[in-house]
Order: sequence, then structure tokens, then C-alpha cells
Amino acid sequence: MKKILIILLIATTSFSYANIKVVASTTVIYDLVKEIGKDKVTVDFIARGDQDPHFVEVLPSYMIKLRNADIFFRIGMALEMWSNQLIDGSRNSKLKVIDLSEDIDKKEVPSYKTDASYGDVHPFGNPHYWLDPQNAKIMAKEIYETLSAESSSDQNYFKKNLDDFDSRLDKKIAEWTKKMAPVKGKSFLFFHESWIYFSDRFGIKSAGFVEPKPGISPSPSHNAELVQIIRNKGIKTILMENYYSDSAPNQLAQLTGVKVVKVPTAVFGLKNVNSYIEMMDYIINQIIQNS
Repeated sequence: MKKILIILLIATTSFSYANIKVVASTTVIYDLVKEIGKDKVTVDFIARGDQDPHFVEVLPSYMIKLRNADIFFRIGMALEMWSNQLIDGSRNSKLKVIDLSEDIDKKEVPSYKTDASYGDVHPFGNPHYWLDPQNAKIMAKEIYETLSAESSSDQNYFKKNLDDFDSRLDKKIAEWTKKMAPVKGKSFLFFHESWIYFSDRFGIKSAGFVEPKPGISPSPSHNAELVQIIRNKGIKTILMENYYSDSAPNQLAQLTGVKVVKVPTAVFGLKNVNSYIEMMDYIINQIIQNS
């Protein structure tokens, strides 16, 4: 009996229990939390990698996820307008809600009062900042600080994981920058206004958007304008998120020969895109191969 108790005690003390319960609004955040927290956290997500994070159906099961969580991380900048309803519905007064955009250098912050006539323009700026890998480092640092505040005894463990992630990401940023050098300064068409942070990081230009305004379907007259832009500027590629319909871009491709390149902008957005680094690898490789 004593031997059994000793074995159980050793097993209990040697096993690393996941003691911080985290929910992430998106799969990108989910992956970053896993990178920093590893076996000290349990983490789940709300928006799937293959769906538009702007529009998520509010389900009771999501509220239950937050009810049982210690921390909820979100992109912020009004990307997840649905998240406030989940937070309220969870009735979890102890839930810590962390906006990962706090230290981001925000782009496209409107200088005017936004309303529905502008489409889905975000009042606090463009929220797609995670597509700049330098911003992923800022997000990871905020996650590290939040987890350390939640479990100070694990701070050194989280810091080592952060340093390891930063080191790997720095190497990939250098690799991606070198890969993107041949298309630096070239113009692309984009489907949705998701790409300003990515474009600024890697030095590519936007010649326009398939959506005339964010969230607004293209009209025949807008498509006609895009045809002229493609021909006049020699545009070769339309880059778009893979959760949008490619009907309008394919019409442009038929008229002009431009290539439509669909890419995931979230982890698990495609098969074998299981991490932030794999997501960025896929995006950049597709741009290079189709430009």
C-alpha cells in the first residue's frame, strides 16, 4: 500500500497540470497562447480558422467556454463585436478580458465619424495587425505578461517560451523578407482591407480592393473600374482571404488573366496550416509562386 501511495505521489508531483484556463477569440491568438503557456495552460478558441472573424454566431456553448475561463484574449479594435455578448452571457465576474491591440501601432484609424455608409470600417483602425509578424511578437509579449500575472511562480517558464518563440520568429521574418524581395514595390489587388500591416512590412503596394467598401459586395461598375486598373497597372495577382467567395475575383480573372490567390489568414484556415508560422509561410509562398 505504501509503495502504491509513493508511486501516486511521484506521478502527481511530476505531472505538469494545466492550471490557467484561457479562451482566445481567434486561432492565431490560440496558437500564440500555446507557444507561451504550453503545458501550464488549457486553451480553446471561438472563431474557426476558416471563417470570417468579423461575424461569429453567438452560441450558448461559447458563453460556457468563457464561464469556465480565467482569461479571454481578443484582437480588439472592434474586430470581434460579437465578443461582448459572449462576455456578458458568461456571467463570469472573474474573467480577465485582454485586448491584444493595446501596444500595436494602429493603422487606418479614421479621422471622421464612421457609419454604415462607409461599410464595415472599424472606428479604432484596421484590426488585421497580426499579419505583420512583428506585431505577433507584441501580441506574444502581452500574452506572456498576462500569464505571468496570473501565475507568477511560472514567470520564468513563460519567459523562456517567449524567448524561444521570438528567436524562431525573428529567423522566419528574415527569411520571409528575403523571399518577398522580388515583389517589393509591386502592386496587388486585394479582396478585403486586411493587408495594410502585411503590405507595409514587406513593401508591396495596394492598387485597390475587390470590395468597393469593407463588407460591401462589388457592383458591375466597380468591377469595370478594377478591370481598367488591372490593365493599366499590369496587376498580376488578386490576394484574398479564403473564407470569402471568389465569384467576383474569378470574373476579373476571366476578363484580364489576373491570378486569384486565396490564402488563410488564421491558423487552421487550411489543412496543414497548424501554427502562426505555417500560416505566414503559406501566404508568402503563394504570393511568390503566383506573382
